[in-house]
This record gives sequence, structure tokens and C-alpha cells, in this order.
Amino acid sequence: MKNTLLAVVGLSPQVVMETLYALHQFGRRVDAIHLITTRAGKETIFSTLLPAQEGRYYRYLNEYNMDADSISFGYDHIHVVTDVNGNEIEDIESEEDNERLIRLCLEMTFKLTADPDTAVFFSIAGGRKTMSVCLMLAAQLYGRPQDRVYHVLISPEFESNRDFFYPPRQSTAIELCDRNNQPYYKETRYSAVNLVPIPLLSVREQLSRDELRQAPKEPASLLLNLVREEPFLLTIDLAAGKLSYRKREMDLMPARLALYAFFALRKKQCPRISGQDRPSPNQRANAPDDTSRDASGSTISCKGCRDCFLDFPAIATRQSEITELYRQTASGREFTEMSDSGILGLTAENFNSYKGKIRRNLERAFGAQAAAQLQIASQGRRPDTRYGLMIDRERIRIVL
Repeated sequence: MKNTLLAVVGLSPQVVMETLYALHQFGRRVDAIHLITTRAGKETIFSTLLPAQEGRYYRYLNEYNMDADSISFGYDHIHVVTDVNGNEIEDIESEEDNERLIRLCLEMTFKLTADPDTAVFFSIAGGRKTMSVCLMLAAQLYGRPQDRVYHVLISPEFESNRDFFYPPRQSTAIELCDRNNQPYYKETRYSAVNLVPIPLLSVREQLSRDELRQAPKEPASLLLNLVREEPFLLTIDLAAGKLSYRKREMDLMPARLALYAFFALRKKQCPRISGQDRPSPNQRANAPDDTSRDASGSTISCKGCRDCFLDFPAIATRQSEITELYRQTASGREFTEMSDSGILGLTAENFNSYKGKIRRNLERAFGAQAAAQLQIASQGRRPDTRYGLMIDRERIRIVL
């Protein structure tokens, strides 16, 4: 199945590259890009993104070692809103302009969703708010189960900066402005580009097949048919020495895997579960839900809870648990031959070293965005820093 990115764009073409980067970080392949814009937006896209070699689009492909032929995108993929005479509209300034915009959004969505072997990724992050609303409306009318709506969130200081299009492989310092409009420089490695799936309320099934085959229709009735992203599961397989996430696998060295599994089990065994309700070890490792129960039996949400986070002294007191996990992952060696340093004798120094190495392993395997969600995170300032996993416990599966 091929994936097509359909986006609305105003005078900030940066949003196109930010969305493309975020999709790739999210593990989403893009086979074609189509943009809906105004005449002024078209000129900005032409001059900023599409000049051969120097355009930001081609610089991104080169920097991330992607074949330009792998994505269908060019001047003929820029679709401009026109008036009744076919003249390109400079901006969306009137009710009539907005009606023409809606029509173009419906026409493009109708066309791109006609092929059952494609999925359309609607990006509503760019352009005026009315442009985002119109594209969202088109997605609601013609969206299918395989289609998705996305928004992109950028670190506030980098948002709308004319020099920031995506985080480059090699961090560079770019000029930003503070709240007082005073310039300062900041490295791009501190930027965050987050892809946010938006629930899609589709009424496509209420439109008859004849209507769908003829032409785009005006908005009619709504159908409460919510289409959501399926959450990705993190699988930690101690026997195989692997982590699996977003349909990818990575091998992890036994010491790092043991430490990571310790925090994952800590997440699954939230201390807010009362002793009388505490499940068995197998139930805790593979519990499908994201809630625990207090002593009264009422549910407690895992989201936003940090009771599973530990400071280093508390981690050190649980050295035996980490050692036992290491015993399982390093089963090919005699335990008596293992060193009593390193993972078998954690110190604050080597703990931070392991934590950093795990983060880099996650980035290489799953991308920067996923690594930010999966890493052993820290909260609080020294000496009160606590460590744990941010990912919700219902998304963790542990194979012991």
C-alpha cells in the first residue's frame, strides 16, 4: 500500500519538511506529496523547497540518504486555490475564497482516496486556520480506515523560525528570538518535532457508492465512526535479547537489556497496587490494561503517574532484581564467571553511562521521537532526581 501526504500550506513551507521528517521518525513511509495552497504560498514553496539540489526538500533527502525517486513530489504536485475565472487566489480573504478552498480540498481528497491501495496522511499543521479546518472537513467526509490526520508540534522557540525546517543530522546553531525579541543562538539538537495523530470522525460510509463515484459532495450528515491510531506495543524479550517497537526489532547487550527490563517491570508492577490486589508475576508482566487498583478496588490511571520512578539509592537497594534479570539475559555464561562490577555492582556513574547508551541504541533503532518516549527518563533536580519509563504500562509486554 502506498502512502500519500496531503497538506495545506500558507507562507511557511517549513511545516511540509517538519511533517515529512516527523512521519519518517514515526516509521511512516511517504510515497507522494501533494500540497494545497494559495498563489503566494506556491511561490514560497517553489523558491524554498523545490530548487534542485539547493531546495530544502532535496537537502533533506540528501542528508538522510533518501532517493529522490522514492517520493513523487514536484511542481505539478502544488495545487492552488483559484477563483471562478481560474485565476490563482493570492490569499483566503473572503467567504467566496473559503468556498473555493473547501471545493479544492474535497476534490483532492476525493481523488486521492479513490484508490483502495493507498493511504492518505492529512497534515493540518500549515496555512491559515480556515485551511486546516477545510482539509479536516474533507478528511471527515472521505476518510477511510487506513487514512490518518496528523498535526505537528514544534518546540516553541523553533516554531515558525525561518531557518528551521527539520532537525539536521549534524546539530547547528541557529538564531532565535526571545520574548523581548532579542536574538540568541541555540543548537538544533534541542529541538523537538512531534507527530500528533488526530482522531478522524468519518462519515464516508453514509455516502452511497454512486455518490462517491460521481464527484465530491457537500457536507451532509455525520456518522459517529471514530478512526484512531492503534498504539504501538513495546516488547522486551529477555530470552531473545531483543526489543520490538513499531514493527522493528533491535538487539540489546545483556547488561543494558537487564537494566531496561528492570524499569519496565517496575512500570508494570506499579507500587500503587495494594498488596491484596497485587497480581501474579506473569499477570504483571503481560497485563493488557493501563490501570491499577487501590485497596478499595477503585481504578487508578497509569497516565501521569510517576510512582514507579526511583532515585538512585532506591535503585541500588534493588540490585538483586537487576542481577537476576542479567542472569536471565546472559544465560550463555556461568554466573560465577561474571564480573561483580558494571551491571552487577551499579554505581551512580556507570548507571548514567548505561542510561545514555540505551538512549543512543533506541535512537539508532527506532528514531529520535520514539527514543524520547522509550528512554529511561529522569525527573527532578539533583540530588532528588528519579528515573523511570514514560511509556504507559498497557503498551509494555515483557517476555521472561
